[in-house]
Amino acid sequence: MDEQKRYFQLLAEKFPTMRSLSREIINLTAILNLPKGTEHFMSDLHGEYEAFYHILNNCSGVIREKVAMLFSASLCEEERKELCTLIYYPKEKLALVREEGGLSREWYKQQLNRMIELARALSSKYTRSKVRKAMPEDYDFIIDELLHAQKDEDDNQIHYHKVILDTIIEIGADDFLISLAGLIKRLAVDRLHIVGDIFDRGKSADKIMELLMTRPSLDIEWGNHDILWMGAASGSEACIANVVRNCLKYGCLRTLESGYGVSLRKLTLFAQRVYPDPEPMEAALKAVSVILFKLEGQVILRHPEYGMNDRLLLDKVHDGQITIDGRTYTLNESRFPTVSPDAPYTLTDGEREVIDRLKQYFLNSASLHRHVQFLYEKGSMYRCHNGNLLYHGCVPLTPDGEWEEVEFFGQRVSGRAYFELADRAARRAFFSKEADTEALDFMWYLWCGRKSPLCGRNIKTFERTYIDDKSAWQEEKNPYYTLYYQAEVCEKILAEFGLISPYSHIVNGHTPVRTVKGELPIRADGRLLVIDGGFCREYHDTTGIAGYTLIFNSHGLRLKAHQPFESIDAALRTNKDIRSSSEIVETERYRVMVDDTDNGERFREKIADLFRLLQMYRQGEKE
Repeated sequence: MDEQKRYFQLLAEKFPTMRSLSREIINLTAILNLPKGTEHFMSDLHGEYEAFYHILNNCSGVIREKVAMLFSASLCEEERKELCTLIYYPKEKLALVREEGGLSREWYKQQLNRMIELARALSSKYTRSKVRKAMPEDYDFIIDELLHAQKDEDDNQIHYHKVILDTIIEIGADDFLISLAGLIKRLAVDRLHIVGDIFDRGKSADKIMELLMTRPSLDIEWGNHDILWMGAASGSEACIANVVRNCLKYGCLRTLESGYGVSLRKLTLFAQRVYPDPEPMEAALKAVSVILFKLEGQVILRHPEYGMNDRLLLDKVHDGQITIDGRTYTLNESRFPTVSPDAPYTLTDGEREVIDRLKQYFLNSASLHRHVQFLYEKGSMYRCHNGNLLYHGCVPLTPDGEWEEVEFFGQRVSGRAYFELADRAARRAFFSKEADTEALDFMWYLWCGRKSPLCGRNIKTFERTYIDDKSAWQEEKNPYYTLYYQAEVCEKILAEFGLISPYSHIVNGHTPVRTVKGELPIRADGRLLVIDGGFCREYHDTTGIAGYTLIFNSHGLRLKAHQPFESIDAALRTNKDIRSSSEIVETERYRVMVDDTDNGERFREKIADLFRLLQMYRQGEKE
């Protein structure tokens, strides 16, 4: 009762009069009857900044569709393409048109009028207050006037509108046009969901993080590649070695060195002493791989509960061969000069110096820690949002579809409880004032553990590194990846997370959809959608496309299949967009309103509280 009293006291401070209360009740009730905003789901970005930036700019084709809807009768296809490119890259397109001598008063007038008409159409599903908040502060009054200018008896408003535009063009319209393009993109998508794996493989994960930090409405469901970098920033040596090895292997050193200031000089000098024959970067990859397998071995030996003793392979190497599961393989590397037969998982003094230096860089990189802090603020292991369940990897299951029970930190958990335990442990690893070895080790397990909800497969990095026979590379997956084709299994998972509506879906990343082999992203009769974006160029031959994104608006759900992105330069010079096709997953019988969303539920609760406070005010009125 005391807490309730304090709550209503705070509410009364915010709404001190019956008039202010009534105004807020009317406002919230009206908002409930607006269409829900558009949600944009993306996953597995893997450092591919240009492709991500383009799909973010075109909102998975939403802007192109709106432009076609509004201007198909008045503009030819090339004019519509130019308008779209101007909205996607306003600063760059303006510079190019200026270079080509195409800027004129008439050009500005045409483009600004078209953009205002588009912004007006996109703003129709939001309150005027929300649109005003989305506007750039320097131009909010002007844009508000332009969006709401209406024809009257004497055309006063139209003339007023024309004078504003003429004045803007007269004094210089570039900054205004750039701001208007930003507003259009902001209105096209109300909320962005990133379903994991921002990092690794591509060259510019840090630039993606900078871009995400500018988004006003965003959530992130961590992927195993994200948790790896989060573990490295927290001080996990096994995670650090994995990050460095990935950057060397996939050629994404720009993120590591330029983005986060991590120098590999100590590693490369050490590697050239130990492996004098290969090129410096190849020698560094060899050296850090051995360091990695030693550090992983130490983690596995510390944690028998991980059940990963079969990953202890360094001690099984003899005379350039190794026997795994009764089969003997010849290794492509016969020299392991830093591995002692008596203590194969102990670092040499030189290796210890290397990992200590790398650890200093990871612990002291201000830009990395700013990005990781953001991942913790906006991210989590899973999210339930507007009836959909979002997670990156899997819900570990047994072969017969029961929850796979695990024991960590003295707790036996499964299903949702496992996700929540993992979330708490990940936060403890980063935010503990002193190093929490158990939580740091668990960050490595979340990255690659066979029962990790972010991974769920038996990663065979050692075999892929040292064995040419690809039959040794086969990675066993958790039964989840077979069972998630069954509707009843997905419904069981949804119910475990509190979602029992027949209109709820699982949105899943992590596994590229091999469209070229006939795989489909829609599974379990539409209950589960795999949206591994396939942004990574390395996957394009395997998948046949550049992956999928998902749009959820007031009319329903649509999967967008994308072709590979050429370049921003090609987009600017030829107005070339990503070719995308749309597949309707679900069309709502009735348009989805704010009242049907999570925000709607919160608004209804707040309205009930406001009515209760209004009643208190009325009862306290004096005759």
